[in-house]
Amino acid sequence: MAKQPHLLVEPGDVNDIALIPGDPGRVERIAGHCEDIEHVAENREYTLVNATYEGRDLTVCSTGIGCPSATIAVEELSNVGVETFIRVGTTGALQSDIEIGDMVVATGAAKDEGTTKRYENVEYPAVADYETLSALVDSAAGTAATGASGDAASHDVHVGPIATDDAFYAETDEYVDDWERAGMLAVEMEAAAVFTLARRKRLCAGAICTVDGNLVEGTQKGETEDEELPEKAKNNVERAIGISLDAATRL
Repeated sequence: MAKQPHLLVEPGDVNDIALIPGDPGRVERIAGHCEDIEHVAENREYTLVNATYEGRDLTVCSTGIGCPSATIAVEELSNVGVETFIRVGTTGALQSDIEIGDMVVATGAAKDEGTTKRYENVEYPAVADYETLSALVDSAAGTAATGASGDAASHDVHVGPIATDDAFYAETDEYVDDWERAGMLAVEMEAAAVFTLARRKRLCAGAICTVDGNLVEGTQKGETEDEELPEKAKNNVERAIGISLDAATRL
């Protein structure tokens, strides 16, 4: 098989499980928790490294912003051997009781985007597979049980449905109100595509995201990750990374 045109990888270059943040900068943050780090490729929004965490070989690859670029990453990674995808991202809360710095493990994602419509009817669900979802939930529970985050925020992990939207600046009050009434926990920009492609390819996928704003309460993310987040959120970005890595060791 030829080298993939965007990720610039070929069979043998990656491992069977990939953590996929949107932000290329977060690839290095995730790799910083690991050993045996190997920088494999970098092109456009895609930065890809291989590493080992507690004996588990894994790949970390950024996807950029939105479903189109995330879909390219999943398509090309699956072409060269990745079988399980864990999205590690940030999200905007849609329920008033979800605080900045909390985490959301997605059971599924509403397909309020255009990419998956090119693959299938909108009626088909975009859902995490049970094994990956369970690994994330169990890892989050294990972190809370051991008090790994060092404070009372350990329990602030919400599990449920989210929305995926591809029009960041067109998320009107009407959209937010409708998502809130429907019981969506949060909104982000990639999970629906990741879940949809994984299901169609008979692969596995899950997602954990740290809350960086609350659309119901009117709090928005800032210009940079360091500036936008209070201390709890910064700590829980690291905790979400730890949960996703621990989940990888369970899969």
